[in-house]
Amino acid sequence: MTSRYRSFPAAEGPNSLSPRRRTVVKAAAATAVLAGPLAASLPARAADQAPAFLHGVASGDPLPDGVLLWTRVTPTPEAIPGSGVGPDTEVGWVVARDKAFTSIVAKGTVTATAASDHTVKADVRGLQPATDYWFRFSAGGTDSPVARTRTAPAADATVSSLRFGVVTCANWEAGYFAAYRHLAARGDLDAWLHLGDYIYEYKSGEYAARGTVVRPHAPANEIITLADYRTRHAKYKTDPDLQALHLKAPVIAIWDDHEFADNAWSGGAVNHTEGAEGTWTARKAAAKQAYFEWMPVRTAIEGTTYRRLRFGKLADLSLLDLRSFRSQQASAGSGSVDDPNRTITGRAQLDWLKAGLKASDTKWRLVGNSVMIAPFVVGSLTADLLKPLAKLLDLPQDGIGVNTDQWDGYTHDRRELVDHLRSNGIGNTVFLTGDIHMSWANDVPVDAGTYPLSPSAATEFVITSVTSDNLDDIVKVPEGTVSALAAPLIEVANRHVHWVDTDRHGYGVLDITADRAQMDYYVLSDRTDPNATSTWVRSYRTRSGTQKVERTYDPV
Repeated sequence: MTSRYRSFPAAEGPNSLSPRRRTVVKAAAATAVLAGPLAASLPARAADQAPAFLHGVASGDPLPDGVLLWTRVTPTPEAIPGSGVGPDTEVGWVVARDKAFTSIVAKGTVTATAASDHTVKADVRGLQPATDYWFRFSAGGTDSPVARTRTAPAADATVSSLRFGVVTCANWEAGYFAAYRHLAARGDLDAWLHLGDYIYEYKSGEYAARGTVVRPHAPANEIITLADYRTRHAKYKTDPDLQALHLKAPVIAIWDDHEFADNAWSGGAVNHTEGAEGTWTARKAAAKQAYFEWMPVRTAIEGTTYRRLRFGKLADLSLLDLRSFRSQQASAGSGSVDDPNRTITGRAQLDWLKAGLKASDTKWRLVGNSVMIAPFVVGSLTADLLKPLAKLLDLPQDGIGVNTDQWDGYTHDRRELVDHLRSNGIGNTVFLTGDIHMSWANDVPVDAGTYPLSPSAATEFVITSVTSDNLDDIVKVPEGTVSALAAPLIEVANRHVHWVDTDRHGYGVLDITADRAQMDYYVLSDRTDPNATSTWVRSYRTRSGTQKVERTYDPV
């Protein structure tokens, strides 16, 4: 691949946690973790076949001189994820310039223990910028699969282009992860971004595909304990398409609410019952620990996922944690959404973001953002469409148009950030967003009420879900039916929204050059089909200096 990108681990901010999402109410207190559900998180293997790398290998958070490597070893048959048992096991790792490992550039060992669920990470440094590498792990004479990774360009490098896969909202029980398979097959990604909801916390059957479980996850109960969260992460890591994508390129991930519980905030979650499901403090600590064990994410500030990576002179990427520090969601339509004492980012993170955007000397400023920042009002939707849309967006079903789990519920933080962009002349800021199971291409207006007379301060590309239910699934009508009716009404009521597709599942490919940032939107033929095909449907771009989205008619 040609010389492309770069990144570094900068971040500052407070400590704490929490996440969020679609509304599904509680079940009873979770049952104790049993051997059966734990074992279900593993692929079948012979009892004497140990150690083994059953959950694949991965890399993440590329830097100009390094990358974070990850795997999980199963040292003995009983050492299943979440079990808390199994011997300490020495795991070797090796990095080479070629897939055949004839040119080894780094190697070392780490110890997998039950205390970290036998997951290991190696933060490898001393590598060359903008370079492809191959790596693998070994234990007890067994080698892991071989994976490709790529370092970022040097901080001062002139980079012609960057290309990232972009995904969000992958619900195991709602279908297969064909989106990951199609991204893995491309072979042209510098990295891929996961914008949250890498896993879901629900009990089996509570949140599936139009109410139907396509494939059962593990454990069957809602995940609450550390063993539960470890088991659920492990189940996801057995997916062949997810493993394939981790083998092809480094991931850059942030969390949203379902890595914890639906509609999480700093002190709780909609999908958490204090007492019956233990304390929120204990639950979020368990979710956090399992996340950092099972994900190749480098923490810049302990216990958070906000950090910044840089890709030469072309782009930097500020990654947000919009669960750990946020105030509880307000009632939709209430004046409290404008309360300056309420926050989605927390003071320290917002100051860090503003300072980073102002100090940035790159051509583009990308923001990894788990919930939509562009304002949204429902408009003149008919009752039959308003009700399911309200359910999907956590809106009251009386038609008040605000989703208080998004930035719409924290308008003071959004106003402060938008004003900062405008007053400091900060251009070429692009928000990359997940969460709401729809595709959007938005301007981020200074004043939505007077737009387009009001200027736009930034742009936003929102990616639909890999599998999680979207609007047509909630209504249970053929794909495309709802979007054909709802999208025009949404766009009329929200002049800054250039496009919205409420119905389909898929992924995005973001391509950046000095002249423009372009998002290509791809959709899947059928999320319930493991062999689902992928089709390009739309592309939007923002040209340098414009702060506005425009349609373009060819994918990159």
